[in-house]
Amino acid sequence: MNYNETSIRVRYGETDQMGVVYHGNYAVYFEVGRTEWLREFGLSYSGMEADGIMLPVVSLTINYKNSARYDDVLKVKTSLKKMPTASIEFEYELRNESDVLLATGNTILAFIDTERNRPTRCPKYLLDKLQDYSL
Repeated sequence: MNYNETSIRVRYGETDQMGVVYHGNYAVYFEVGRTEWLREFGLSYSGMEADGIMLPVVSLTINYKNSARYDDVLKVKTSLKKMPTASIEFEYELRNESDVLLATGNTILAFIDTERNRPTRCPKYLLDKLQDYSL
């Protein structure tokens, strides 16, 4: 497995009066992709938080190509850019049902030790699960 693909249907509240998805919602779609990517490894944000690890976004880039619209079914393709160290970096492609590229993006999230409120290295349990991940 070198990526996760998740489907999302655009809800009315995510659009403007013309039925076009508000640009800020693309970041939310990428978050859904990240969350589902982690689930494929049997992990969750809530589980990592319970283990004392937070993952705040420290960088977000979105390149808009075409508009998503109300009731479209979107495919978010999420992949890991490189093996994590003190941060983890994801790349995204967002396409509609016709396979038209709507946006590409990138996020970097930092591993934070909640007890010390300081950056930390990627947890060993995540690195162990990523051993067979092909970049």
